[in-house]
Amino acid sequence: MSARENLETVRAAIAAAEAGANRKEGAVRLVAVSKTKPAEEITPVIEAGQRVFGENRVQEAQSKWPDLKAGTDGIELHLIGPLQSNKTADAVALFDVIQTVDREKIAREISKEIRKQDKHPLLYVQVNTGSEPQKAGIEPDEAAAFIALCRSELGLTISGLMCIPPVDENPGPHFALLGKLARENGIETLSMGMSDDFDTAIGFGATEVRVGSAIFGAR
Repeated sequence: MSARENLETVRAAIAAAEAGANRKEGAVRLVAVSKTKPAEEITPVIEAGQRVFGENRVQEAQSKWPDLKAGTDGIELHLIGPLQSNKTADAVALFDVIQTVDREKIAREISKEIRKQDKHPLLYVQVNTGSEPQKAGIEPDEAAAFIALCRSELGLTISGLMCIPPVDENPGPHFALLGKLARENGIETLSMGMSDDFDTAIGFGATEVRVGSAIFGAR
């Protein structure tokens, strides 16, 4: 199947999951993860009406998205991979949403660049719900203090939370934990769920799901 056909299949699955969870139609936004895919493979998905995309690496996104965004109105680009401090200026300049605010140093760099550039991407805090040492993200029991630091000291508007559950665990409890942290901190956007588990995430309240391989195929 083509990426356009896969996109329609994913859209239908999201709609079915919304209905199954007694959620309003259209409650969940699809972030099409286009990392490692060249512009010519992304263009048919744009032509099919998809406007929200996710990329893992700043430098890769810089090589293809300025032209893609220039050619189509309404593109919203999300950074969903780790952000290095030396790439912060480029990230703030290019991305509409940074989903991976995961430590104080990067939050301070983002705050500095927002003031410098007068550009205001939406910001999500990445939470390491599984406390995996190899994975980025704020520890769950430190999330409230980190969000407060970002808001009060750094003047950042934190509008979402994001997580990537451990691959060998039931994702449900991790999605539930992220939802709890969001409610406790007055946050409405929950970015959780990928190609293999987005239906489960929708059942736990995801407002955005990040789907790549189910649309574009294996990398």
